[in-house]
Order: sequence, then structure tokens, then C-alpha cells
Amino acid sequence: MSGWPDSRSALAAEPCMEHTTTTAVAPRRGRPRKFSGPSRPVTLTLPVETIEALTALDSDLSRAVVRIAQSEGRRRHAAAELATFGRRAVIIVNASRTLERRAGVDLVPLPDGRALIAFEEPTTPDAVELRIEDALEDPDLSRTDRDTFEAILEILKTARRSGEVALLRRNIIVLEGRSRAPAGIRRSRLPHHRTKPKHQRS
Repeated sequence: MSGWPDSRSALAAEPCMEHTTTTAVAPRRGRPRKFSGPSRPVTLTLPVETIEALTALDSDLSRAVVRIAQSEGRRRHAAAELATFGRRAVIIVNASRTLERRAGVDLVPLPDGRALIAFEEPTTPDAVELRIEDALEDPDLSRTDRDTFEAILEILKTARRSGEVALLRRNIIVLEGRSRAPAGIRRSRLPHHRTKPKHQRS
């Protein structure tokens, strides 16, 4: 037997040199992505004034809309809070039919989706406070309504106990649209004097 190692053993023992192949990535074609998350095109018809306002915020309409949506999303309102005007303040709440029914108040809608509390003639702030306390004892009250009721109750109790705030009831002007008459029924008109024909005039 020869003292030389077998050629196959020598090849097996020899370290294997790995070759790293770098593949060039082709640049992405088309316009760069505007947003990091998923997006899709939509078609909108907007007033010219709105378009001008958006372009003043950002020259790209889509980015302007996203900026407004994100700012509104961060601006979360409390279930009930005070809107202050000088020495006076009013309670602004999230619109709730349950609040109208259980507390005996009228809610006047505001542009941002919330509402202003208006009192009916026989209703007083003290009566509203008692009705809210009774409603909170109802285990079936939803979580959203409960948050609103608790926030209003806290505002009323804090104002009443402070000794520095007076709870006043004021009348407000509300414009309510009239219901349209059913189809086929004409609204009555005021009687008017018809002009007599010439041959009947004296």
C-alpha cells in the first residue's frame, strides 16, 4: 500500500470554498409609495372651496386628507365636558338617545357630532341630576351611556358643591324642519280674492 493518501480522501478533507453571489435588485418601477400602510385609490367629488382648503394644507390631496383624518383621530373628546365662554360654560356631550329619554333633556346637535344639553321647560338641573343617578343604577345601561352619565353627574355635582358656580337654565333658539305632507295631499293655502272678470265689474 502506498503511503500517499487516496486522492478522493484528500479532496474530501480539503476545505470547501463558498462563493457568495450577489444578485442586483432591480429598482422598483412606478411612483414611490405615499403611505407606509396599505392604500387604494378612491374617487371623490368635492366642492371647489374644500379642494382649495386641502391643497393649502398639502399640495397632494390624498396626503392632506390623511393629515386631517389623523389629527381628528387623535383629538378624542370626553364623554361629557365643559365648553367655556368667558365666565360661562355649557355641557357638551356625546349624542345619546338614552340620555334624552332617561334624563328628560333635549340634545341640540353640533357640527362635530356631539350635542348641547337643552332643558325642557319643567326640567331643572337638580331633576336631571336625580334622573341620571337613577339611570346609573340600571345594570342594563350600556358602557358608552354609563360613561356619559357619570361624566355629566360629576360635572353637576362639582358645580353644585363648589359654591362658586351657579347652575342656570337658559332658553335657546332651535330651528327644526317641518315634516313634509304625505304624497297626494296638498297643503292648505290661505284664501285669496279672485279678480272678477271685466264683464262682472260694476
